[in-house]
Amino acid sequence: MKETIKISGFADEIAGDLVMQVENLKKLNMNYVEMRGVDGDNLIFHTNEKVREIKKYIDANGIRLSALGSPLGKIGINDPFEPHFESFKRAIEIAHMMECNRIRLFSFYLPENSNPSEFEGAVFERIGKFLDYASANDAVLLHENEKGIYGEKAVECRKLMDTFYGEHFQAIFDFANFVQAGEDTLKAYELLKKYISYIHVKDALMADGSVVPAGFGDGHVQEILTDLFASGFDGFLSLEPHLFHFSGFDLLEKDGKSMQNTEKKELDGVQAFVLAHDSLLKILPD
Repeated sequence: MKETIKISGFADEIAGDLVMQVENLKKLNMNYVEMRGVDGDNLIFHTNEKVREIKKYIDANGIRLSALGSPLGKIGINDPFEPHFESFKRAIEIAHMMECNRIRLFSFYLPENSNPSEFEGAVFERIGKFLDYASANDAVLLHENEKGIYGEKAVECRKLMDTFYGEHFQAIFDFANFVQAGEDTLKAYELLKKYISYIHVKDALMADGSVVPAGFGDGHVQEILTDLFASGFDGFLSLEPHLFHFSGFDLLEKDGKSMQNTEKKELDGVQAFVLAHDSLLKILPD
């Protein structure tokens, strides 16, 4: 099964430079990227000329997009929406230029310590506008659970899915983000399982929220992925290492597995991405 699993990732965590991103993806035999930051800015903020240049380069190197890693929906729910909606329309235009209709997005930051239900109407109105435009323009919106937004917890994510799920609105499941929000990922998974079409691969420790390689945290990554694939999942697994400060533990152990970080220093982008990639491969179903 491992040979047929589609692995992508946020290559801007390798480096900001497109050439370095592609070079290291190819070393890992990866044919997909979830493009977020590239050559100094998020993909959705580049000019048409630059987008065409990026597309030509990745085509020549056998790389395709699994999704646009956009920051859409990462504004406050009380912030002006119209300028953001213009960015959303631009993102869809760029998605078509890149021959990838999947766009990652969020459901808006809420005021600190607020009750999500108080803002549900405003969130749903904005998501509805996004979805109407996406449906008319052949785009698939992938909602990511993220700390601080309306869809931080699985219950709110489920409400979004119950209202909007379909051909053009589906769920990303991010293990670490749920852990950092204090959620039991197994319960979150059961609540959202039938809506998940895309996975962000990173794990975290419940004790302090720190991000660790897949399988070494409290996200139940291996258990959930095994069940997901057994249920017929054929979407992307997208590496989002976030191991920026992982000097690790001299020896990290979980469930009889171990990982040695002998150099005892923070990993650079390439090292972190390789560690994330290799850790995922070790826990994938055969």
